[in-house]
Amino acid sequence: MVISRKQESPKCDIFINKVKLKQTEKFKYLGTIISNDGKTNREISARTAQAKINFQKMKTILTNKHISIETRKAALQCYIEPVLMYECEAWTISKQIQNKLEATEMWFLRRMLRIPRTAKKTNERVPNEANKRSLVRTIRKRQATFLGHVMRRRKLVTTGKFEGKRSRGRQREKIMDGLATWLGPGKVSDILAAVKERDLWRDMIANAYKQGT
Repeated sequence: MVISRKQESPKCDIFINKVKLKQTEKFKYLGTIISNDGKTNREISARTAQAKINFQKMKTILTNKHISIETRKAALQCYIEPVLMYECEAWTISKQIQNKLEATEMWFLRRMLRIPRTAKKTNERVPNEANKRSLVRTIRKRQATFLGHVMRRRKLVTTGKFEGKRSRGRQREKIMDGLATWLGPGKVSDILAAVKERDLWRDMIANAYKQGT
């Protein structure tokens, strides 16, 4: 597979024992979809679809009004959300992806609370009614925690640079850019410096998660 920003991926012929390997646009590795555009959109779409399938399998429990909402939320967090958030530490969350994740979370909560489509309840009101933290906020927390783990052991993984010029046009959002925005005002370099102090880093993550920035 050739990873490229071009609409049509460059052709690459690789032979092993005179047998040509098939070039593909995507493949699954350790349960995660790797695509030739270098994005995580396909993986996240597959994750949200699988999470909804699992939700439907547990529908009789998750939408049962005779079971407390706290118990049902615990079941959601235990059996459904891990399916959705698998490998989320490596996701780049653009505005489009964030909207998709928030829509999926609303899909869960509206069914758990049995809110009909005709009910005029906004997406801001539903999480408050369920007293549930944002799914995107949880993903950001996991990403920041994982970044601290990696940076204190394998710094080159996130600070390495490629030679060459950047392509023309608007640049893609990077994981570090999203985390820097979520953690609060400051440059990426400031964030990477803060990672070295474990206690400071934990406080930054806890504060951002609490504030919901």
